[in-house]
Amino acid sequence: MAFLGAHESVAGGLHKAFDRIDKVGGESLQIFTRNQRQWKPAPLGDEERKNYISARNVHPDMVVASHASYLINLATAKPELLAKSIAALTMELERCHLLGVPYVIMHPGSHGGDGVETGLERFVAGMDMALEPGFDDVMLLIETTAGQGTGLGSSFEELDYIRRTSRFPERIGFCVDTCHIFAAGYDLRTTEAYEQTMSELDKHLGVGNVKFFHLNDSKKELGSRVDRHEHIGQGMIGLEGFRNLMNDPRFANLPMTLETPKGDKLLEDIENLATLRAMMV
Repeated sequence: MAFLGAHESVAGGLHKAFDRIDKVGGESLQIFTRNQRQWKPAPLGDEERKNYISARNVHPDMVVASHASYLINLATAKPELLAKSIAALTMELERCHLLGVPYVIMHPGSHGGDGVETGLERFVAGMDMALEPGFDDVMLLIETTAGQGTGLGSSFEELDYIRRTSRFPERIGFCVDTCHIFAAGYDLRTTEAYEQTMSELDKHLGVGNVKFFHLNDSKKELGSRVDRHEHIGQGMIGLEGFRNLMNDPRFANLPMTLETPKGDKLLEDIENLATLRAMMV
């Protein structure tokens, strides 16, 4: 059975995310280790690390991932932005190493109009520079994207290129976002469509290289290339699409976290997780 959970806030300290995931009954957790909109975050403090590890030790079976900063763009042609992006990813990997977080999830970035092939080449070169210092206990998970604008990563072939051409393929896996792949044109709504999509995924990525899922319904239609998350069963994917995934034995033991809208009381997470669990047979 999949480990279902959610992305939770770290307001008040990184360790507070465990209180929030407990509140919603989650079995997996995604966090930001630092403000995702800042280039120069404060270094990880000793007390902060101690508090996080203490909370983590209370949850020995919890699968935790960090989502890297949205500012990072390793596919850029701008030297200053590239340098800052490599530094930011390197720091993220180091923080996760110090915290014992096994996964860093990131988007492949934007080619800025220079074309997919050029953008992918730049991304891999920058990614490898960030991976070079070490922190081998942290795996980088490249996330599927909707393909909005000049964004990379909307096809399984593009993600395959990243892992295949990297100097560190053993440190690279994939995070599949249901809203993103649907918006990119991969259908999930019927059993036949779902099997076709997962066949394509396995052909190009290998199901064994998928380490994490983001569970989000889509406000926009199939192939829209627009990334807009919706609550489970309330969007264009619908309940049957998620039922297909929830009962797929190939992904039965993977962490899957919500990234859907929520209020301070987290009632939406509770409801979405209950909806997903009710689908399992």
